[in-house]
Amino acid sequence: MTDAFLVSGTRTPVGRYGGSLSAVRPDDLAALVIRQVVEDSKVPSADVDEVIFGNSNGAGEENRNVARMAWLLAGFEDVVPGITVNRLCASGMSAIAQAQQMIAAGAADLVVAGGVESMSRAPWVMAKPEKPFSRPGDVVDSAIGWRFVNPRHVDHPKRTFSMPETAEEVARVDGISRVDADEFALRSQQRAVAATQAGRLTREITPVEIPSRKGQPTVVTTDEGPRPETTLDALSNLRPVVAGGSVVTAGNASSLNDGASAVIVASARAVEKYGLNPRARVVGSANAGVPPEIMGIGPVPATRKVLERTGWGIGDLDAVELNEAFASQSLACMRRLGLDEQIVNSDGGAIALGHPLGSSGCRIVLTLLRRLEDDGLQRGLATMCVGVGQGSAMLIERV
Repeated sequence: MTDAFLVSGTRTPVGRYGGSLSAVRPDDLAALVIRQVVEDSKVPSADVDEVIFGNSNGAGEENRNVARMAWLLAGFEDVVPGITVNRLCASGMSAIAQAQQMIAAGAADLVVAGGVESMSRAPWVMAKPEKPFSRPGDVVDSAIGWRFVNPRHVDHPKRTFSMPETAEEVARVDGISRVDADEFALRSQQRAVAATQAGRLTREITPVEIPSRKGQPTVVTTDEGPRPETTLDALSNLRPVVAGGSVVTAGNASSLNDGASAVIVASARAVEKYGLNPRARVVGSANAGVPPEIMGIGPVPATRKVLERTGWGIGDLDAVELNEAFASQSLACMRRLGLDEQIVNSDGGAIALGHPLGSSGCRIVLTLLRRLEDDGLQRGLATMCVGVGQGSAMLIERV
């Protein structure tokens, strides 16, 4: 089986919902990071075997296979194919996993993998009438959550819980208190602010230029989510967002965001042929299913599965990136897996940085890779929960 290596990688800043990046189409965000990783690696663009991009929404400007569209928008040759994958929050991670699997199988040597989401620009969508001459159906926001729910789910009401409802359920099942969740959220904000101020995230980020009709364009260089003013008192005063709930608030949950990320995954043969700089080896990946109403614990079985497959143990991990969909589910996963909080999200997580769904899986892999390099560490885990009850996990090793 052929090893797969992570070579050049980058991401845009993560934009707030309705923030600076809302002025940029998602396919343009994807094109930006694709162009950047290809240029950074100096590989001949026509020699790329495949473009694999994750996207969770797919209902708006990124519809009709954003991987292919973004490659063409980046100005590269039309001989390179592209495919878009959707595992909701883990779409970007699944793109990297599929790239690694193609290389391991000998089906590719160079793959551009990543993901994109613009939750700001997600359209309102309307159900198509089932009969001719019918009136328009319901109109719903496609940014996040269930839409056009199949009525057959009526016998399984918890299956269609909203994401905050699943986080509240995890808090109940695992005994996560409101204080626990708020303290975790504060720690995420503090770590992200410190990392931003120290310039630790700069190497991950490709700035995004926002055109202006009035003169000089605006250049976005940093994540818009971290809030230096956050305090425990402020978090504790926020109202729960779930009816009848007590734990999940807007302050201890990830937000709606915009962003894109990409990485080149290369075989050993490509590394030698093109003189590439392999930064890490993709050791393995795994996915798992859990009850949809507690989807937040998905990283637990996914992590256990990939550790068992590779022969690694929790004690072998030097750094962990656990996507912070919610504080309650992050804490539940850390406790169930026995993870040391000091090595988990040391530069903050999605509660502070944001969670552009299709991009986040690739984003946390890039952050993990950068942390391994910055801190002289060797082995890392990236893992995340997935809507409708799944978890994804990936192990990488710095080379």
